[in-house]
Order: sequence, then C-alpha cells, then structure tokens
Amino acid sequence: MRMLAAVLATAIILPAIAPAVAFAGPLEDRQAIMKGNGRDTKLGGDMLKGVTPFDAAVANKILANYVAAAKAFPGRFPAGSNGGDTEASPAIWSKPAEWRAATTKFQTDTIAAAATKVSTQPEFGKAFGMVTANCKSCHEGFRIKKD
Repeated sequence: MRMLAAVLATAIILPAIAPAVAFAGPLEDRQAIMKGNGRDTKLGGDMLKGVTPFDAAVANKILANYVAAAKAFPGRFPAGSNGGDTEASPAIWSKPAEWRAATTKFQTDTIAAAATKVSTQPEFGKAFGMVTANCKSCHEGFRIKKD
C-alpha cells in the first residue's frame, strides 16, 4: 500500500513543472507553475499531516519541483503581461525591486531546502516550511485574491 501511495504521489508531482517549460505565454506559464506548486503543496501538507504516508523520495521531488518553479517563475512577468485572467498584483510591475527581492528569496530558500536531501518527516517539515513561508509572503504582497 505504501508503495502504491508513493507511485501515485510521484505520478502527480513529476509532471507538475512540465507545463512551465512549454512556453505557451507568460500568463499561461505562470498559471501552470502555480498549479504545480499547488499540487506539491497539497501533497507535502498531506504527508506532514499523515494523510499520505511520508516518502522521502517524494518529499525530495516536491522540493526539487519548487526549485524549478522558483527559477522559472520570475521570468514569466514581462511588461505588458498583467492583463487577462490573472491574480498577479500590479505591485509586481510597479515595485520591481521588491518583486525581485521576493523572488530571489524564494529561489535561495528553495535551493537551500532541496539541498538538505530530507530523509525524515520532521526534516521535510522544516524544509517545506521554509519554502512555503515564501509562498505566503508573496501571496500577501503580490497577489490579488479572486473569488
């Protein structure tokens, strides 16, 4: 059963960053990246809550996916890409230094978290918390929550 859960979890998170490399357009790319982050966040949270059995390989893949997303995400906000059905705040474009600082911190923290190569649930909890703290701060300052 544990193996089945790990296989299913891996099947869910492995394609999470693939859409980010598709280059459909900046809006579509960043939405695909965020969708992948959402899947990884849910799976990571479920492992930490015990809803899904902890699997170190899956946990490390989640962290690696976040690294890929953190590297790809900032480049998906060129000038003029703030239209359309987006939750991106105008602050991304009006406060570029703050945006750069937030995305640089996200990159630094995700790289550090992934480098720990977690092997236990508590180690994953610490690394995952470091990564997801960035999500929260960025969502508060650079996201417009839509209903």
